[in-house]
Amino acid sequence: MLSVIQPAQTGMPPMTTLTVIRPRPEDVEGQPILRPLPSRECRSVGPFVFFDHMLPTRYAPGSGMNIRQHPHIGLSTLTYLFEGTLLHKDSLGSDQVVQAGEVSWMTAGSAIAHVERTPEAVKASGFTLHGLQVWLASPKHHETGPGHYSHHPAASLPVSDNLGVQVRLIAGSGFCLKSPVPVLSPTLYAEVRMQTATTLLIPDEHEERAVYVLEGDAQLDGEPLAVHSLVVLPAGQEMTLSAESDCHLVILGGAPLDGPRRINWNFVASDPAVIEQARQR
Repeated sequence: MLSVIQPAQTGMPPMTTLTVIRPRPEDVEGQPILRPLPSRECRSVGPFVFFDHMLPTRYAPGSGMNIRQHPHIGLSTLTYLFEGTLLHKDSLGSDQVVQAGEVSWMTAGSAIAHVERTPEAVKASGFTLHGLQVWLASPKHHETGPGHYSHHPAASLPVSDNLGVQVRLIAGSGFCLKSPVPVLSPTLYAEVRMQTATTLLIPDEHEERAVYVLEGDAQLDGEPLAVHSLVVLPAGQEMTLSAESDCHLVILGGAPLDGPRRINWNFVASDPAVIEQARQR
């Protein structure tokens, strides 16, 4: 089914309320996930057009996740684990084990195919998998370029740790940090861990922003945030996160899309004809 994502309109007065998205549950090859993007309430946040939270799942010895080979166009995928290990292989020849805290970044360009599965050595003893996979729509001038893959160790990601608040920049820039991940448009993607009774100011440097609550009792400008909710912030306003308990969150956003995007299966494009061509391959 074809889905159309419209970029945010510019020149509109800023919103004064939060948009709260309750994710829908899905199952991907036996792995339970929550998917807040895309949704009826919000189709994209900055370049982010797809957001999957892989819920903490314990796999018995001998079992594991196995996402079979599938193609992509017009997007970049970013996989980031909190716990567990995955093996990434793609049609470029990449063969990379991805551990918790590392970034697996794949830009599809005009065409790429990949698989993600649990390494055999990890399956042997049983394990827990917990993480996120997001899709970022490529700018129009990058939609049909060459594919690319890069792996970024945990130690390469910049971290700010101050007064009980830790911010790790997964991709893009923000909070006076810049990630080495080669994003294609202005992007904010940060993992945040907050101790009880701490606060974090979310600046307005990125036009579109959202907060996803993984765990804990958090508030945004005094408004309680439900666990596993994606909360889209008003444009042009600084807002303050406060932790009523120890909290684990991610903050995402960036510049609005440079035009509408179509999503069909694993394909993203500004031109529906490009998607149809990809489907015929």
